Amino acid sequence: MQNSKKITLTKPWQEYGFHGVTLFFAMLAALLLIAILFSLFIGSWQSLRHFGMAFLWTAEWDPVQEQYAALIPMVGTLLSSLIALLIAIPVSLGIAIFLTELAPPWLKHPIGLAVEMLAAIPSIIYGMWGLFVFVPLFQQHIQPYLIEILGQTPLIGVLFSGVPLGMGLFTAGLVLAIMSIPFIASVMRDVFAVVPPILKESAYALGATTWEVVWKIMLPYTKTGVVGGIMLGLGRALGETMAVTFVIGNSFRLPDSIFSSTTSIASAIANEFNEAGGLQKSALMEIGLTLFLITTLVLICSRLMINRMLKKEGKKR
Repeated sequence: MQNSKKITLTKPWQEYGFHGVTLFFAMLAALLLIAILFSLFIGSWQSLRHFGMAFLWTAEWDPVQEQYAALIPMVGTLLSSLIALLIAIPVSLGIAIFLTELAPPWLKHPIGLAVEMLAAIPSIIYGMWGLFVFVPLFQQHIQPYLIEILGQTPLIGVLFSGVPLGMGLFTAGLVLAIMSIPFIASVMRDVFAVVPPILKESAYALGATTWEVVWKIMLPYTKTGVVGGIMLGLGRALGETMAVTFVIGNSFRLPDSIFSSTTSIASAIANEFNEAGGLQKSALMEIGLTLFLITTLVLICSRLMINRMLKKEGKKR
C-alpha cells in the first residue's frame, strides 16, 4: 500500500495575507518610480520656469552667464548609444549563434562564463581601461588612419574628420558597446536556446545551412526576445555614467564628427553636480528628468514594436 501525504489546505487568512504582500511589493515598485519622477520634477522646477521648453533645443551651457540647455548632452547621449548599438548588436548576435549552434560542448561553458563575467565588471574599470588603453591607441594609430582613408570620402567623409584626440563619441560608443554586449548576447543566447530542436533539425534535413537556419528559423521564432535584449543593452548605454565620463571628452559643444569631444547627460551631471547650486543645479536636475523621459520613451517604443510583431505573427498564423 502506497504512503499518501496529507495535504494541508491553505486557510483564507493565509491566502489574503499572501495576496496582500505580493500586491504591496508590486505597488512599491510603481510608487518608487512615481517618487523618482516627482523628485526630479520638483528639483528642476526653477529651470523649467526660467528656460521653458527652449531648454530642450538650445545648445548653450555657460555657468558664468547662467545659461543652460539640454541639447548638447542629449545629442551626445543619443549618438554614443547609437554607435554602441551599431557595434554591439552584430557582435552579440555572433556570440549567441556560436554558443548555441557552432561551439563544441567543451567550449560553450568557458565562453558563456566569460561573457557573463564581462557584465560583472564595474563601469569605472571600463572607463579607466578606455582612458589608459583605448584613448592612446586611437589617438596615435586608429583615428589618424581613419581620418586619412575615410575623411575624403564623399557623403560619409564628414563623419571621420577632425583632430585625432583619442577621446570623443567613437571611443565612448565603443566602450559602451563592450559594456552592452554581455547583456544583449546573454539574452540572445537564452532565447535561441528555447527554439524547438525539431524546427532546426527539419531545416537541416531539407539542406539548409547554419546561416539559413538562424535567419529563417531562429530569428523569426525569437524576434520578441531579441528585441528585448537589444533594448536592455540600449538602456545600459543610455544611462551609463562613469565609463562615458572618462572617455567622451566632457566638452559642451555639438559634435561635428564621430571623433569630436562632447558630453552626455550622465557625464554632465557627474562632472558638475557636486559644485552646482541654484539655477545650475536645477538645470542638471532637468537634464536628469530629460534622460528619465528618454528612457521611458525608448521603453514605450520597444513595447509597441514587440506588440506589433506579435500581432503580425498572429495574422500570419
